[in-house]
Amino acid sequence: MLKIIISILTFLSLCLLLVILNISSPASAGPFGILAIFVFAYMSSFCLMTFFIYFISKIISYLSRIFMTRKPVVSLEFKKSCYFSSIVAAAPVMLVGLRSVGETSAYGYLLVVLFTVIGCLYISKRIH
Repeated sequence: MLKIIISILTFLSLCLLLVILNISSPASAGPFGILAIFVFAYMSSFCLMTFFIYFISKIISYLSRIFMTRKPVVSLEFKKSCYFSSIVAAAPVMLVGLRSVGETSAYGYLLVVLFTVIGCLYISKRIH
C-alpha cells in the first residue's frame, strides 16, 4: 500500500512542479510559489530516491547471494528505504537553496554532505 501511495505522490508532485515552473517566474510567484517549488522538489526527490534506494538494495542483496555463500546481505524493507530517502532527498533541495542565495562554495557542499552522512548514520542506528 505504501508503494502505491508513494507512486501516486511521485506523479502528482512532478506534475505540480512542472506546472508551477511553466506558468510562473520567481518574481511573479512570490514567497508562496517559491515555497511550493521547494516542497514539490523535495517530494519528487523523496519519492524517486525511495524507489532508487529500494531497488539498489534489492540488486545488492541479489548479487551478494550469488557471490557470498556464508552471510549474504539482506535487502532493505521499503519502509526503511523511505527513512533513508527522507534524508538523502533533502540534499539536492539544500544545494538548490544554497545556489539560489549564491553560497556555492566547497564549504557549503561539505556541510550538505556532512548533514546527509550524519542523518543516514543516525537513521541506521535507530532502525536496527
